[in-house]
Amino acid sequence: MSNTRTYIIFNVSELNDIDFDQVCETSINTVAKNADQSKAYIKYEGSMPSSVQSLTTKEGPYTRTELQNLLTGSDWYINVGV
Repeated sequence: MSNTRTYIIFNVSELNDIDFDQVCETSINTVAKNADQSKAYIKYEGSMPSSVQSLTTKEGPYTRTELQNLLTGSDWYINVGV
């Protein structure tokens, strides 16, 4: 496997379609979601896993830098307060 991780954003409605044996996250509970809980992202190494390929709402693939730039937008910002 490659040491370079690749990232995919997709609608949370497809979370149950992810085979967590194929990606770096371990379960639905460990997937990062955006502020309104409508989108999530996962990461994988090497070739795109079949469960990720079959997602119909996927955006990407993105590098880590590209994903970090996307996550700075207000859609992904969560104000936890002080």
